Amino acid sequence: MFTVCVRDHVMIAHSLRGEVFGPAQRLHGATYIVDVEFRRKELGADGIVVDIGAAAAALRATLATIEYRNLDDLAEFANVVTSTEQLARWLFLRMRAAVEGGKLGDGPIDSLRVVLHESHVAWAAYEAPLQASRG
Repeated sequence: MFTVCVRDHVMIAHSLRGEVFGPAQRLHGATYIVDVEFRRKELGADGIVVDIGAAAAALRATLATIEYRNLDDLAEFANVVTSTEQLARWLFLRMRAAVEGGKLGDGPIDSLRVVLHESHVAWAAYEAPLQASRG
């Protein structure tokens, strides 16, 4: 399996509903380092997994929609506990759309993995295979 990863970061504010979150129930900031891994069994005719520049641009554009925003104020997250796990899935869905829209190059991407690093010791991820995708 071949893998290409692009990395960026995003700064957001949010609060987490539920006693399990303790002090994180209060409004607080978070800075995430974000890795998006694109995987495919065979390289395309051009010898790459994805166009790295296009993948990085798609990630930056997606993160820009939440950068320096309070997620509690966004209708898109109104009924979502914006845990790191949920945000990883949210990013996965948007990056999958970029893959399926043919914005990252030709050829099938077999799977996609999104990792959000909360710190140097804690992270969460979401990954899944892509069906009939174009990379």
